[in-house]
Amino acid sequence: MLGDYEGTVILISHDRDFLDRVVTSVIAPEGDGRWIEYAGGYTDMLAQRGADLKREAAKNAAPETNKAARAGGASGTSKRKLNFNEKHALETLPKAMAKLQAEIAKQQRFLDDPNLYRKDRKKFDQASDALTTAQKELQEAEDRWLELEVLREEIEQA
Repeated sequence: MLGDYEGTVILISHDRDFLDRVVTSVIAPEGDGRWIEYAGGYTDMLAQRGADLKREAAKNAAPETNKAARAGGASGTSKRKLNFNEKHALETLPKAMAKLQAEIAKQQRFLDDPNLYRKDRKKFDQASDALTTAQKELQEAEDRWLELEVLREEIEQA
């Protein structure tokens, strides 16, 4: 219904997939009372402000890096690298996210049947649970991938 609505709706949600499917712009807080509007959904907003996020992450990581350098003394000059698990996750997470998106779409198509609840309540509940689980796993995978990607870029720029 929201997708077909012609007017303006202010929507707040933590469901990134839902936002990508429904919204045409995102208004995000930038700190110090500033808000900026980005065209497109949540993913589009991340792409548009990606450089800002990297700068913020680097700025937030700088105090920790300075502490480590002080604690380590002269040995603090060694360069950080991605470990095996981080590299493996960066390579495999996109495929896992694609599988989860396909599972979400499959369960959503199944739940799109308006008579499913009336016909078979047990299948409806199973599909609802599977959809919720897949959405949660996708959210966690996306968060982990974004975290690793920012880390990888910070390491490459160092």
